[in-house]
Amino acid sequence: MIQVTPQMRILVAVQPVDFRKGIDGIARLCRTRIESDPFSGTVFVFRNRSSTALRILVYDGQGFWLCHKRMSVGKFRWWPACTEKEATSLEAHELQVLLCGGDPTATKASPPWRRLGMAG
Repeated sequence: MIQVTPQMRILVAVQPVDFRKGIDGIARLCRTRIESDPFSGTVFVFRNRSSTALRILVYDGQGFWLCHKRMSVGKFRWWPACTEKEATSLEAHELQVLLCGGDPTATKASPPWRRLGMAG
């Protein structure tokens, strides 16, 4: 089972992906397009061209998980806008909203807590 925790790095690919690709093809996209190591434990999120399905690729230390979710009705309404970057990051709670078909940018959650440096 995959558990997404607040400490995990989550990257969402901006451009759609051909879902005929399997684990190896999507891992190659992580290396070449997103320029990130697929073995790093990062959660990579991709969508298909019609925005009706998502795929998540993550390495758990023993092997890859490739999860697929297809909407029964409708589409995933939100996706990051095309930018100079090939991927954008999300927080764990934002990924949960995205997986339910919502808009993660509309969440009113508190920002993640970060330790402040000691003034000295």
